[in-house]
Amino acid sequence: MPGALDGIRVLDFSRVFAAPAGTQILGDLGADVVKVEEPRKGDEARYYGMTEQALRAPGAASPPFLALNRNKRSIALDLGCPAGREVAFRLSAGSDVLVHNFRPGAMARWGLGYDAIRAANRRVIYCEFFAYGKEGPLAQVGANDLALQAHSGLMSITGEPGRPPVRCGTAAIDLHAGLAMVAAVLAALYHRERTGEGQAVETSLLLGSAHLMNYFYTEYWLDGTVRKPMGTANHLSVPNQVFPASDGGVVIIAPSDEMWRRCAAALAPARLDRPEFRRSLDRLRLRAELIEALGAVTRTMSCGELVKRLSAARVNVAKVNSIGEAADHGQLAEAGGLVEIGVDGRPLKAVSSPFKLGGTPARVDRPPPRLGAHTEEILLQRGFGGDEVSAFREQGAFGKA
Repeated sequence: MPGALDGIRVLDFSRVFAAPAGTQILGDLGADVVKVEEPRKGDEARYYGMTEQALRAPGAASPPFLALNRNKRSIALDLGCPAGREVAFRLSAGSDVLVHNFRPGAMARWGLGYDAIRAANRRVIYCEFFAYGKEGPLAQVGANDLALQAHSGLMSITGEPGRPPVRCGTAAIDLHAGLAMVAAVLAALYHRERTGEGQAVETSLLLGSAHLMNYFYTEYWLDGTVRKPMGTANHLSVPNQVFPASDGGVVIIAPSDEMWRRCAAALAPARLDRPEFRRSLDRLRLRAELIEALGAVTRTMSCGELVKRLSAARVNVAKVNSIGEAADHGQLAEAGGLVEIGVDGRPLKAVSSPFKLGGTPARVDRPPPRLGAHTEEILLQRGFGGDEVSAFREQGAFGKA
C-alpha cells in the first residue's frame, strides 16, 4: 500500500533530535528522505551516551539515533569543500522538501540558502529549523531542548514547591517542535498541490516551547499570574495529581463536581463525600485538606485496586508506571504504537509515528542508516553519472579517504 508521501523527495541536513524526529515522520509516511551528514563523524547524535566499548562496534549507533532516523538513507557530504557544496546544491534543486537546522545564515554562506535553491526550483519547500528563530537578539545563540526548557519558563514550573527547578525528563520541546515542523511541511505541500508554488517554512525550539506554555503565558498576560512548581499537582482543579498507594502511586483526576462525586463514592463515601468538597471552587479553596483526606484513603489500597475501582466509576485514573512497565504495556502495542526494525541482523523495537492513517498507513521500510552508506546509490538515482561521482570523490566531496 503506498504511503501518503510516496514520490516526495526530502533532503535532510538536520541533526541531533528535533528536526530528525520530524523528518523520520515524513519517511514513515512514504517520503524518500536523504540524510546529509558530515563525512568524518556524521550526525553527532549517533554517539550520544555511548560507552567507549560500544563505540568500537561496527556500525555503532546510540539509542536516540536509532529512535529518530529510520526510513532514511545517508549520504556523506563535506560542505566545507566546493565539490561537496556543488553536489548538495544539485540534490537540493531536485528535491521537493529541504530541511536544515543550522544557525541562521549558514546555508546561505554555502550557497544553499532559500533564494539560491528557489531560483533553481520554485516548487521547493525550504524548511528552516532554528533554536530561537531567524531574527532577534538570540538568533545566533545555540540552544537545545534543555536550554529552551529554561528559557521558556517550563523548568520554573517543574518540580516540587520550594525546591530548585527541575528538567522535564524527556526532550518534550524537541519532539513537540518536530511535530510542528511536520505540520508546516504538510501544509506547504498541500498549498503547492493547489498552486504549484513552494515556499519557505520556519519553525524553532522557541516557538515549540511557547506553544507548550501557551496558557501559562496567556494567564500571565491577562492578569500577571506567574505560576510556581506544584509537584504532580495541577492548579486548574482538585484532585489532579499523584496519590500514594500501598505499592506505588496513581494519578487521580476528577475536575468536575459529578466526577468527584463518583470518585468519593467509589473509594470511601463516608470519608470523602463531604459537603465542603462538593463544589469545584470549594475543592480548590480546601486543596490541602482534600488531598490529605483522599491520600489517607488511597494509601490503604494497591495501585491495581485503585485503578479498577476508579476506572469502573468513570474517573480519570492511571498508575505511575516505570519506563519498562509503560513500554511493555499491552495497550501500546494494541494501539499501534510499536514498530519493529531490523538493525544489523537483530530485531529492534521502536515507537511508531504518533497517528494512524487507514488508507495510507505509515510504514518502516529502512533501518537507521550507517554513515554515508547510500552516497553512490543516491547520486546515481538522482542523475549523476558514474564518472561524475568518481570525480567528486577525488575532489573530496564525500570527505577525505
